[in-house]
Formats: sequence, C-alpha cells, structure tokens
Amino acid sequence: MRPLGLLATTAAFALLLGVTLPARALIVFDPTNYVQNVLTAARELQQINNQITSLQNEAQMLINQARNLANLPYSSLQQLQSSIQRTQQLLAQAQRIAYDVQQIDHAFSTNYAPATSSQSNQLLISNAQSRWQNSYAATQDALRVQAGIVGNLDTNRIQTSALVTSSQSASGALQATQAGNQILALQAQQLADLTAAAAAQGRAQSLEAAQRASAQDQGREQLRRFLTPGQGYQSSNVQMFH
Repeated sequence: MRPLGLLATTAAFALLLGVTLPARALIVFDPTNYVQNVLTAARELQQINNQITSLQNEAQMLINQARNLANLPYSSLQQLQSSIQRTQQLLAQAQRIAYDVQQIDHAFSTNYAPATSSQSNQLLISNAQSRWQNSYAATQDALRVQAGIVGNLDTNRIQTSALVTSSQSASGALQATQAGNQILALQAQQLADLTAAAAAQGRAQSLEAAQRASAQDQGREQLRRFLTPGQGYQSSNVQMFH
C-alpha cells in the first residue's frame, strides 16, 4: 500500500505542478500578436524617419535662408566713390568761368556783352584778351577732365571683373542682388564720367563760340570807329582777337 500511496502523492504533486507551472514558466507564441507588434514597430520607425527627414529639410531651409541673408564679401563702393571724387575735383578746378550760373551771367554781361560806342578802346581790348584767356583755360580744363576719366578706366576694369566674379560665385539671393547693385553703381559712375567729359567739352566749345561771336561784334565796332571822322581813333590801338 505504501507504493500506491507514494504514487498517489506523486501524481497529486504532479497535478499541482501541472496547474501552477504553465502560468509562470511556459512561453506561448502568438503569431497574430507578433505580426501586429512588428507592424506597430515598423510604423513607429517610419514616423521617426519622417521626423528626421522633416528636421533635415528644416535645417537645410535655415541654411539656405542664412545664405540668402549673407552679405557679399566684396564691395567696390570705396573705389567707385574715389573715382567720382576725382572727377568732381577736376570739374571744381575749372579756371576762370566755372560751372556756376552767376559767374556765367556776370561774364556775359561784361566781357561778352555787345560792344558799344561808350566803351573805350582799352576796354574793348581788355575784354577781347579776357575772352581768349577764358577759351584757352576751358580747353585745358576739358583735356584735364578727359585725362582723369581715362585714368578711371583701369580702375573700372578691375572692379567690373571682381564684381562679375562675385556675382557668379554668390551663395545666396542677397549676395547676387548686392553684386548686381554694385555693377549698376559702376555703370552709373561711368555714365557720370561721360557726363563730366561732355560738360567740359561743351563748356570749351561754348566759350570758343562766344569768343568768335564777340570778336566779330567788336571788330565791327572798331571798324566803325576807324571810319568815323572825329573819333580820335589811333590805328595802333586796333587789335583784333579771332
């Protein structure tokens, strides 16, 4: 009976183990649950990848914005200002009748005024000499301005090359725009030089034409005095400036 009792005891113990052990130690594989877990993990990983891609795009956008806002490292402003100042100084150094409306009006009301019978012979001669000196000085001034502008050509060539290179290598919209603006400023400076040259040449031509017109008028007055009896005109004082 004792073996039977031991067997029963063992069976009861085994039955107890059979009831309690699977709940703690045995692993049960559920394919459906596994697939769902894998799909969930894949979706979460994809979301993370999307977030990373979005952050990368935002970072690139910020980099592009920074490039667009970056200033052009090269500036030709100082050189352009120097060229313009040199031309302005040459214009400001105009001799005798300068680029001034009041001076011009005064000169044409005195030295270039029509000759009259009330003017002395010495005054007519003095006015003629003054007109000739004005024309001579204006021609010299025009040549000096032209020489200064020619001197600016080499500087303009260097600046044009540098600005074109900067424009081609611009890393952003702002740099490209700034390079374009500086090229426009260079063109404006060149137009200013051309305007100065035209003004100086026009001044010289205008004074030369005024001198010829005044000389003809004065010549007629001197001839009238020479031919008019009782004027006391001395032939040695006849001086014609053409």
